[in-house]
Amino acid sequence: MASGQESRKELDRKAREGETVVPGGTGGKSVEAQEHLAEGRSRGGQTRREQLGQQGYSEMGKKGGLSTTDESGGERAAREGVTIDESKFTK
Repeated sequence: MASGQESRKELDRKAREGETVVPGGTGGKSVEAQEHLAEGRSRGGQTRREQLGQQGYSEMGKKGGLSTTDESGGERAAREGVTIDESKFTK
């Protein structure tokens, strides 16, 4: 049991130094904060998927998948002639 507490303390130390120790917890300054951030982000994604439905979420993902650091997904889709039905995910 002590090794679990020591491990958690080590993770907390790394988090305080700015390292992400929990997937999805980017920005948290402690292990607990990173856990809460990851949980909230996951819930937000689930809620959005429920709002949009399967097709809307798929269209939104298609647009996001086309994005790069140089141009947005919408810009690239227009340039390459990819049709994205934004009405499915702009609720």
